[in-house]
Amino acid sequence: MNSASSLLAASLLGCGLVAGSPALAADAPVAPKVLVISMFKHEASSWLEKEGLTDKIAIDGLSEDFPDLSCNDRGLCLVTTSMGYANAASSITALVLSPKVDLSQTYFLIAGIAGIDPANGTLGSAMWARYAIDGGLQWRIDDREAPEGWVSGGFGMFSKGYGEKPGSFYGTEVYHLNEALADAAFEASKDVELADSEGASAYRAHYAEEAAKAKPSVGMCDTVSTDQWWHGVALGEAMNDWAALLSDGAADYCTTQQEDNATLTALSRGEKLGKLHMDRVAILRTASNFDRPYPGQAPQDSLNANSGGFMPAITNAYLVGKAFTDTVLDNWGDWKDGVPAR
Repeated sequence: MNSASSLLAASLLGCGLVAGSPALAADAPVAPKVLVISMFKHEASSWLEKEGLTDKIAIDGLSEDFPDLSCNDRGLCLVTTSMGYANAASSITALVLSPKVDLSQTYFLIAGIAGIDPANGTLGSAMWARYAIDGGLQWRIDDREAPEGWVSGGFGMFSKGYGEKPGSFYGTEVYHLNEALADAAFEASKDVELADSEGASAYRAHYAEEAAKAKPSVGMCDTVSTDQWWHGVALGEAMNDWAALLSDGAADYCTTQQEDNATLTALSRGEKLGKLHMDRVAILRTASNFDRPYPGQAPQDSLNANSGGFMPAITNAYLVGKAFTDTVLDNWGDWKDGVPAR
């Protein structure tokens, strides 16, 4: 590349623009200002279509279904991992290690749908997390054989029973995110007008909790990750207890999903390699379903119910996430060196 081309490449990257020409893309890594992480096509679609993410950069090791990093000239990019722990960790690891990407100043927004505790929110609600808790790294006995007083058969590894904090950690059970970033994301998005549906409105009316019966809103509470789709009152209470136990009471469980601790683990490995900063990672989860049935409903029927929450959750993940990404992109001078002081 000649000197003029080098100056052009530097200028484009400095402005957050993604190289459109094959020559430039080959010579200069893409440097996103904000990277949205989605897990499946419906979560990705609004970002791709409405944000003009038409620059495609093939990344070796991404999911075969979503092989590209998609970007626009504002410095906004999106990657879709495919669902579950294995896909999330593998895709993010491939992205972090790719020589085609420079993540050293990037803010990361994990934006996807989730189940929600009806005590904390309702269908379509959008929740920013401070903690991500792994709900699967437990010892487990058959719930039917659990001692009296146990909420479930899950308990901490190398502990003696339910409610005792584990004596051994894998190192990925708890991620405490940058609360200043979570607060800033909430402030940027708290007044977003959220999507709803007639189906969701009718379905939430079955629940007794005031939060469940209310219209969707933007809030803050924490998320539990497991590969397994778990459901029901007892399991919901057990996950709430588990999140509080591992965080010494700091985490307020409200959403359940299948990827976040795996994604955060891959990102944290990247930070140890000097490739990114974990204090620039935010999690937004929007409620597509409740994590337990309403009174009188069987858990298996609740799992299979059409609650009307799917499309509002998909839409709100984009609307609320966009309020945050626009804040960062439109004020990059204030954000490039870290979350602005309030």
